[in-house]
Amino acid sequence: MTKPLKSVSIVALFLFLVCCSSKDNCTKTIIVQYESTIYGQLGTTYIPEITQEVPCDLPEPETVQPIGEGNVLNNFSYDVINFVFTPDTGNNTSRLQFEIKLNNENNFIVRGDPILTINSDNIQFSKSYSADATSVCNEIQANSSCILIYDKETPIDVNLGIPNKFELVSVKYIL
Repeated sequence: MTKPLKSVSIVALFLFLVCCSSKDNCTKTIIVQYESTIYGQLGTTYIPEITQEVPCDLPEPETVQPIGEGNVLNNFSYDVINFVFTPDTGNNTSRLQFEIKLNNENNFIVRGDPILTINSDNIQFSKSYSADATSVCNEIQANSSCILIYDKETPIDVNLGIPNKFELVSVKYIL
């Protein structure tokens, strides 16, 4: 074998190995859950899109679940200790106060966010109140509970008016 042919063979072998090894390390990013923006009487909540890096040969998910429908904790319950909405406190604010006991009935620690679904004048919206909560439950130990405590006054929006009804519909724990 001549020296130029040997060099070409070595380069070809190197390129072949690089191409094969890069294919083995190939990854792609898939969307696990779409982003969501929730508008409500007490403000706007933005939940970003959730993506995951996976091997290239993994098939795309058949359907991407909206946030709130995928990754909901199973074996979860809640007890409403207190839920009070004061539409007009007398100083151009409304006040929402609640204490909700979140129960993780699993044999493992969970990390996530409680999402409350509220019915306000026949409009339902879901929102995390964790950012302004006095007691946050972003982690609940195995077979344990955590009390989510919230108490906040919000200026009344003259364009929206004062809601007549503000009721808790449900609580989900999103992982």
